[in-house]
Amino acid sequence: MLEENLMTFMRNELQKFQLILSSDYSEAAENQEKEDESSTADPEQAKGSREAFLKLSLHFLRRMRKDDLADCLWNRTCATECTQKLKSSLRKRFCCVFEGLAKAGNPTLLNQIYTELYITEGGDREINEEHEVRQIEATSRKQRVQEKTIRQENIFKASPEKDKPIRTVMTKGVAGIGKTLLTQKFALDWAENRSNQDIQFIFPFTFRELNVLREKRFSLVELVHHFFNESKEAQICRFNDFQIVFIFDGLDECRLPLDFSNNEVLTDVTESTSLDVLLTNLIRGKLLPSARLWITTRPAAANQIPPECVDIVTDVKGFTDVQKEEYFRKRFVDQKQASMVISHIKTSQSLRIMCHIPVFCWISATVLENVLKTRQGRELPKTLTELYIYFLLVQSKVKQLKYEGGAETDLTWSPESKKMIESLGKLAFDQLQKGNLIFYETDLAGSGIDIKAASVYSGVFTQIFKEESGIYQDKLFCFIHLSVQEFLAALHVHLTFVNSGVNLLDDRQPKQRLSKAFKNQPNVRKLHQTAVDKALQSPNGHLDLVLRILIGLSLPANQTLLRGLQTQTANVSQSNQETAEYIKKKISDGLSAEKSINLFHCLNELNDRSLVEEIQQYLKSGSLSTRKLSPGQWSALVFILLSSEKGLDMFDLKKYSASEEALLMLLPVVKASNRALVADCSLSQRSCETLSSCLSSKSLRLQSLDLNYNNLQDVGLKQLSEGLRSPYCKLERLSLTACSLSEHSCETLASVLSSPSCSLRSLNMSNNNLGESGLQRLCAELKNKHCQMETLILDQGGEHRLKPDVRKYWGELEVDMNSVNRHLRLSDNNTEIRQVEDEQPYPDHPNRFQTCWQLMCRNGLTGRCYWEVEWKGAVLISVSCKGIKRSGKSEDCRFGRNDQSWTLECSDVFGFAVWHVNRETTIPSPSAPHRVGVYLDHPAGTLSFYNVSFGRLKHLYTFCATFTEPVYPSFGLWSGASVSL
Repeated sequence: MLEENLMTFMRNELQKFQLILSSDYSEAAENQEKEDESSTADPEQAKGSREAFLKLSLHFLRRMRKDDLADCLWNRTCATECTQKLKSSLRKRFCCVFEGLAKAGNPTLLNQIYTELYITEGGDREINEEHEVRQIEATSRKQRVQEKTIRQENIFKASPEKDKPIRTVMTKGVAGIGKTLLTQKFALDWAENRSNQDIQFIFPFTFRELNVLREKRFSLVELVHHFFNESKEAQICRFNDFQIVFIFDGLDECRLPLDFSNNEVLTDVTESTSLDVLLTNLIRGKLLPSARLWITTRPAAANQIPPECVDIVTDVKGFTDVQKEEYFRKRFVDQKQASMVISHIKTSQSLRIMCHIPVFCWISATVLENVLKTRQGRELPKTLTELYIYFLLVQSKVKQLKYEGGAETDLTWSPESKKMIESLGKLAFDQLQKGNLIFYETDLAGSGIDIKAASVYSGVFTQIFKEESGIYQDKLFCFIHLSVQEFLAALHVHLTFVNSGVNLLDDRQPKQRLSKAFKNQPNVRKLHQTAVDKALQSPNGHLDLVLRILIGLSLPANQTLLRGLQTQTANVSQSNQETAEYIKKKISDGLSAEKSINLFHCLNELNDRSLVEEIQQYLKSGSLSTRKLSPGQWSALVFILLSSEKGLDMFDLKKYSASEEALLMLLPVVKASNRALVADCSLSQRSCETLSSCLSSKSLRLQSLDLNYNNLQDVGLKQLSEGLRSPYCKLERLSLTACSLSEHSCETLASVLSSPSCSLRSLNMSNNNLGESGLQRLCAELKNKHCQMETLILDQGGEHRLKPDVRKYWGELEVDMNSVNRHLRLSDNNTEIRQVEDEQPYPDHPNRFQTCWQLMCRNGLTGRCYWEVEWKGAVLISVSCKGIKRSGKSEDCRFGRNDQSWTLECSDVFGFAVWHVNRETTIPSPSAPHRVGVYLDHPAGTLSFYNVSFGRLKHLYTFCATFTEPVYPSFGLWSGASVSL
């Protein structure tokens, strides 16, 4: 009995060792985890037995001089236990989140609150230095139908068109958009065995915690041991045997130089060096090239990593409208309240746009939940300024009740709260001037806050100001979001001016208290005008939100809420009217669309909607096209169109005014649209120059442009062509019917089509005097390898289908009934073929396939021909010679296993492969694989297979052969499969 138990134990353990040493090591780790969970034996006893047998096995392996196997077994066995401990640690670390704050408040289960984010694949590496609110506003206008989305659990899974595995992923997104939560969810899903179980270790780092160690030296092994004690206890010093993912969150917060150009090369994971050298070599792939890396960053910092070091860029766009609603329904237990909040946010454009940012959804939910409970007939806040003031009020009230023993009826702004707000406001303003979102002790000291006071503030105003420490050696401080820092900075500027008369935004004014006479009646008009001028001078809009909030603070209703923080009463009624007029004057000065839009938001904060309402009335009455609009009114129309919830799929200039002036004034709307119709609008060469600049814009969305029946002439098209060559131009369809073009324009367009960056697929040149030579020049360029054209419409009225579309050689197939195997049933006029168990009553014939479930067509092909088939299950799509055997050995008669046939094998289970002379070549499986196109060019000796998806062909494989006789389309089916011709 003892012997039997011992033998069973040893046999089981040796099988585990064999699996551990195999390539499928991850399965062994997973099995061990399941066994530990289900085992009824004493865990410590079982562990001791396994360790004793492992030592014995290692001893014998070394006696057998199998040191490499012994080392690998030891490493991987220790790693299995380490993986389980690491998963347990990550589960504890990430299972709960504190929305918006670092360490206080009520924790929420991540899996319970997590709402899927909108993530797109294929983002660009261009530096976007615009204010992130501008970026969010642009995202809210963008058409999303053609973007390729990706889920967080698939972040390292290559798409079918990728020909190599993904090592390094960079994920971009503005502050508060959910990048950190995304990485935490990825790690938690792995730790809970939900996904990515091929990975043995996930090591999440943040650049915040690496910053505090920047003066120290580490090897890669030491760095991992420093942060993840489980790996140190397991004595894991070799990482090459494992699938590892390193997560580096917050590249924009990195204070390491990351000198990729000059840092020395490092390849040894045990060699100590500076963190800068360590990270650059890890990212470059010199150090531990087998590891996978995930780096997150705000857009402005993405260029710190060289493009060649990143395999794929993804963008986190935040919440879609559907995801916003899902978030609020999860956030509110009372679904009636949730519905009220969702409806309210839809009525406010500012709140609706900002709620693309998940952390702003949380701020909104925090405020609106409190106001719904206590509002006593008050309206819900509609502007950003109102929302943030209420947010401050909520936190101040919580502080009084929780820490000061106050009552609900006490004054909102206690002396302690006022002091905290003054200190945090000064810190926010000082650090905003420097561009800092993360503050260290030295930063705080510069704003007059000592480390002790900062800890008190973070412990009290937890949802505004955060302190993080723990495994870090230094304390880090930050506001929960950039917009909160900007609100407090604006509040600091406002209070400083109202209470002391000092304009912090006026560099010429001495920063000292003004005369008592001035303080008695502070007029905020001058402050607002200075702020407007300063914001308009900023090239990237970094003061946009500060300006919006600063102006909103002077609204009488907001002044009432701020009573207690202000020692003086500002004269706001007259000042606000003067500010509104000043803003309208600036709007009329021909500003960029982004600056103009922000000034309209400022007018909204002042409750002045006169310009917008005037244009809306013109639109409603249908009289807009007959009116002469002022520059300010044109800007108002741009604001209305860009703010529309309906999106900008198609822009038709004639709806507003069929004129060149209208096009020039509404150009921002053209850029943001998917399709633009500007046909027959009396455009000239001047318009072409402007449109060319539009097509060269980084923010261009336009894919289709209709310029028909405008007198552009050759000079105009030449100007337009500069934009068409731009790498930012995404235009796919261009229509130039009757635009007074000659053969010179053919030369211009031929040059455009040969450009590698040209994306044109469809071109309409009807009713132009192009001439024979012009047409020849244009058609000759269509053979250029860079040309992507599919459709060209010319004077003759016919459509000429161009490369790469081979469907002009389409041919109908007819099944040879004398070849059909008896286990294949035909239907639908012999175009549907299905494998069945019952034999079909086909007559005997020497051409009938006996052994294999196959058939051939009657079409003997010697020229060019194209056909398509749909398939299910597992099938063979082939061409074969008539002499292929119909019975006997499967190699002689099965398609692809001999020199008489060329075959594509398609399977839902095993993927795609091509066969000839019994040689198999696997090929990547397409994402939508069930329709295949086949093109035979018999004279050229090529047979090509394509995946067909949404009418587009994607090349799969081409055989090159010498066909000496006719070949026949042929098909083979495995059990339960079907083919449709």
